[in-house]
Amino acid sequence: MKMTICKQISLFSMLVLLFSQAHTQTQNELLLPYLLHDSVEATTTVNSDIATIIPLQANVCKAVDQYIDENADILETIKKRNTAAFKTIRKILVKGGVPAGLMYLAIVESELKNSATSNAGAAGIWQLMPETARSFGLKVNAKIDQRRYTYQSSVAATNYLKELYNQFDDWLLVVAAYNCGAGKVFKAIKKSGSREFWKVQRFLPAETSAHVKHFIATHFYYEANGSVVTLTKKERIHYLASLNEMAVKNDAPVTYDGLTQPSNCALIDQHQEAIVVEGGK
Repeated sequence: MKMTICKQISLFSMLVLLFSQAHTQTQNELLLPYLLHDSVEATTTVNSDIATIIPLQANVCKAVDQYIDENADILETIKKRNTAAFKTIRKILVKGGVPAGLMYLAIVESELKNSATSNAGAAGIWQLMPETARSFGLKVNAKIDQRRYTYQSSVAATNYLKELYNQFDDWLLVVAAYNCGAGKVFKAIKKSGSREFWKVQRFLPAETSAHVKHFIATHFYYEANGSVVTLTKKERIHYLASLNEMAVKNDAPVTYDGLTQPSNCALIDQHQEAIVVEGGK
C-alpha cells in the first residue's frame, strides 16, 4: 500500500521523538533511512541533538499528496539539475533576511527555468512582471532582461518578498500576494474578516489558493518538513516561542531557515524572524 507524504511525515515525527528520548546521537544521522529523500538543506536545529519538526497542516494533506503524486518526477529532476542554483538562491535569500524556504517558490513559479515566460508577460525563475522587475532595479528592455539571470532576479525577488512581508507579516499571505497581487489579498482579508490564510483563501482566486498549496507541497517534498514559511502567523508565533524555549533549555544556538541565533537570546516575532533581544537571564 502506498504511504502518502502526510503519513510519512507523521511517522517521521514520531521517530524523532522516540530517538530523541533514547539516544544522544545526532537525529539527522539516526533517521536518514526514514526520510522521503535527501533534503536540499536542513532547515531547523537546536544544536546537533535536537531536530525540530513542523508538521503538515491536516487541512492541506490531500492537496499536498495529490500535487506530489502528480509532480514527483519533475521535482526530482529539478533537484538533480539545479544544485548550483539552489545554493545561489538560498544564499541570496538568507543574506537578504528572507527565510531560505522561500526558494521553493521559484520552483512553483517556473520550475527554475530562466527561459520561462507566462502569458501575462512574467519572466524568469521568479516570474517577475516587467514593471515589478524595474521597480526593484532590474534592467528590462529590448537588449537585456535581467529577470532571466538567476542572481539578479533572485536579489530582486528577495527584496519584493521582504516588501510583501512588511505588509502582511505572514509568509503564506506573502506567497498569495506574490501570485495575485497585494491588492487582491487585502480585499480577501477584508471580506473574510481574518488574516489567517486558511480563512482568507476562500475569497482569493482559485489559482492563488492552489499556488500556495503547491508551494507548501514543494517545500515538504524537498525537506520532508515545514518551516516558518509554511505556517500562518499564529502558528509561527507558537513555533518560534517553542524553539526559543528549547534553545534556552539546551543552552544551544538556534538555526532556522539559514538564520542562526545564540541561546541567550529570545526570538521576537516581528517583521524579520532574525530579530532578537536579550533574554533568558
